[in-house]
Amino acid sequence: MTRGGNTITATLAADAEGWRLDRALAAAVPTLSRERLKALISSGRVLGPAGQPVRDPSSKAVAGAAYEVSVPEPEPAHNVPQAIAIDIVHEDEHLLVVDKPAGMVVHPAAGNFDGTLVNALLHHCAGRLSGIGGVARPGIVHRIDKDTSGLLVVAKTDVAHEGLAAQFARHSIDRRYQAIVAGVPNPPSGTVDAPLARSSANRQKMAIVVDGRGKRAVTHYRMVRPLYEAALVECRLETGRTHQVRVHMTSLGHPLIGDPVYGRTRSAHRELLKRLNFERQALHAAELGFIHPVSRENLSFKSAVPSDMQELLSGLTLSG
Repeated sequence: MTRGGNTITATLAADAEGWRLDRALAAAVPTLSRERLKALISSGRVLGPAGQPVRDPSSKAVAGAAYEVSVPEPEPAHNVPQAIAIDIVHEDEHLLVVDKPAGMVVHPAAGNFDGTLVNALLHHCAGRLSGIGGVARPGIVHRIDKDTSGLLVVAKTDVAHEGLAAQFARHSIDRRYQAIVAGVPNPPSGTVDAPLARSSANRQKMAIVVDGRGKRAVTHYRMVRPLYEAALVECRLETGRTHQVRVHMTSLGHPLIGDPVYGRTRSAHRELLKRLNFERQALHAAELGFIHPVSRENLSFKSAVPSDMQELLSGLTLSG
């Protein structure tokens, strides 16, 4: 991939023959999301090998061919900067690492147009965030669910955004989650390699699919310690798909405690969860490591399990 001004020249992979064009371009241009590319294709901003606009995101890709993607200059973000306190564990001129609390949405979307991490970042950074992600997601390279707590990296410059996105595409980012799951995994460690896509039965859920629609998803897990009809598990993400840990652990018969979408509360845990008022999936992004895209320094960060999960751990330990 080469970049010239606001134009990205993307050469598709040799195995992309017959893929949907938006999918093939998303694989070739990791700095742009598939949804962003769909919009650019539909608006005539992608030129095919013959130099003509390709306006159908579902058109068949030509393996090895070069496509020109014209990315407009970032528009001023319509999101409102808000003076919301955020826990910044590292910051330099190119990026920052945030420890996000449970309950905070990462970027504005339907039903959550303010009070998001993006609103807080726009205030903290005074608008100095990468524009590659588009107006709705300035600086956002990856995200974690609203009710998942923990670490994520944010790009302040385009060069940082591109470098970080490339590392995510290569699966070289070190991401480790702490999860409290129902039941005790047996075997105590292993790997789930199962593709994920939107559930055809419920568009609000992700599901393991075998019909070719899914994106490869790989989770390596190991039990840290057993609890009362539960366990503390570390999940290392090789890929980072939506709801990946939640779906993969559920597929093993060990849904995350408190998960309102993929789990069902066991009778043994019901009273404890009610007493603690614990109403989220017990999932925390505890470790994050990557190579700084500019300085090339190896960076590694850890975040302690938050107090609500600590209380849950204590309750499950004492109950044994």
